[in-house]
Amino acid sequence: MDVRPEDNPPEVEVHPTAVVEEGAQIGAGTRVWHFVHVRRGARIGERCVLGKSVFVDSGAVIGSGCHIQNSVSVYSGVILEEDVFVGPAAVFTNDRFPRAALGDWALLRTLVRRGVSIGANATILPGITIGGWAVVGAGAVVTKDVEPHRVVVGNPAEPRGWACRCGRMVPGGPGTACPACGEVLSL
Repeated sequence: MDVRPEDNPPEVEVHPTAVVEEGAQIGAGTRVWHFVHVRRGARIGERCVLGKSVFVDSGAVIGSGCHIQNSVSVYSGVILEEDVFVGPAAVFTNDRFPRAALGDWALLRTLVRRGVSIGANATILPGITIGGWAVVGAGAVVTKDVEPHRVVVGNPAEPRGWACRCGRMVPGGPGTACPACGEVLSL
């Protein structure tokens, strides 16, 4: 049975075209927009925004304060910690060797730590950990773990610098003050 918007507490906003299956958990203050599908067993924290056409699979976890932009699928095995930004049409995968004809597959966990920003159309391969406050550039293909505060771009994604918690580049890396906010970058 689908959950209708009038069945949700007033602090959770669910657009009438969205499908939230019974058994999905959605935290207070979260907004679920047009044509979103949240499967039973999905967990979504407080104060999140799920943009148009987002899919959240059973077993996926989205922490509080996350913003998931249009046309993103968060599959089973993907864990987004708090305050993660995922740009439009970014892709998470959860099986390294997928086949349509074989039912034998291995679910791999993907962990995105607090404060990460993932650019539009980025692809995150399964089994990856992206460290806190890292930035994944638009269109990047992440094939290996990303250090905290690292900026990665390209296909395959390679380090191109360091990012502050405020999101700006820190030219000197760890131990250097951010030119925008003054915070010293520490890992």
